[in-house]
Amino acid sequence: MRLIKPSYRVESEIDQSRILKSIEKAGRVCYKSEGKIEEESAEKFVAKIIKSGHESVIEHEAITVRFVCDRGVSHELVRHRLASYSQESTRYCKYRNEGTFIEPCWEMSPSERAIFISLLISSERDYMSLLQHGWTPQQARTVLPNALKTEVVMTANLRQWREVLKQRTHKTAHPQMRELMVPLLEELKGKLPVIFGGINE
Repeated sequence: MRLIKPSYRVESEIDQSRILKSIEKAGRVCYKSEGKIEEESAEKFVAKIIKSGHESVIEHEAITVRFVCDRGVSHELVRHRLASYSQESTRYCKYRNEGTFIEPCWEMSPSERAIFISLLISSERDYMSLLQHGWTPQQARTVLPNALKTEVVMTANLRQWREVLKQRTHKTAHPQMRELMVPLLEELKGKLPVIFGGINE
């Protein structure tokens, strides 16, 4: 049994200049103002449409992120429907001697930690035993806890990412979700400040 920290990685190459120019090119069709496109006009145009609430225009660009998290967090993540997901399968992937679980981000007393670790060891042992009895991974997975590590690749347009990040960095969001989304928001603010700079976690 191994405990690991959750993590994320932005898979998309984020070229702010290209993205903003692409959004401007699409957005100016709405106003038939294509003639106003200049070398440096995209940033101002995109900032203006976001401020006005005309966010459908930023749907023309997308970002892909790979998350390593527990199954509980992944269940919350995939509730955002305007996105595409590819997730590690517990039906086909065997956790043979490599059962990896996610370390919770909150403080645990020594006795709480002992209970948590005991549960993980027990579930992993029972899972392996069921496999040895001929159960398939999709059958044996019933004994695995929400703390089981999973990987999810998520692609969403920029408008959806803004919505996801507003909700999932909020102080009322689940602590393990915030553990992933707050640093992701900070990274995206640095790479695409016009799109994500106005979101406050």
